[in-house]
Amino acid sequence: MARKIVPDIVQPVDVASVTASDTVLDAAKIMRDKHIAALIVVDADGKLSGIVTERDVVFRATAEGKDPAATKIADIMTSNPDTLAPGDSPSDALELMQTRNYRHLPVVDGDKCVAVVSVRDLFNSVKEQLEESIRETEAFVFGDRYGA
Repeated sequence: MARKIVPDIVQPVDVASVTASDTVLDAAKIMRDKHIAALIVVDADGKLSGIVTERDVVFRATAEGKDPAATKIADIMTSNPDTLAPGDSPSDALELMQTRNYRHLPVVDGDKCVAVVSVRDLFNSVKEQLEESIRETEAFVFGDRYGA
C-alpha cells in the first residue's frame, strides 16, 4: 500500500504559526515552548505566506548580529515556500528535501497548512518500513518459528 504524508507520516494538527510582523524573539520563544524547529508564517487571513526555522533564527538573525527583539520575521523567513500535499508520498518529500536542502516542509490542503513534515519524521517512517520488510523476509526465508 502506498504511504501518504498525511496520515501515514504526520497527523493533521493545529500548526504553530507567527505573522511576518512578529519578532524573531517571539518565534524563538514559541519554538522553545513547543519543542519544535519550524513555524508557519501566516498572513492576515491565516493563509501560508512563509516558513521560519531554527536555522533561519541562527543564520539570518543571530549570526548576522541582528537584535531578535527588534528583527521582524519578514526579514528572515522563507517566503512562498515549497509545500507538499497530504497525498504526496514520503519519497516525493525526501526527494524535495534532499534536492533543495530543506529539513521541514509545510503540508497544505487547499489553502490551509495542516501539518509540517520534518526529515526526522520521514527517517522514522523509512526506518519502520525497513524493519517491517526485514521481518517479512526473515519469516519467508526461515519460516514462522513460533508456530502459526
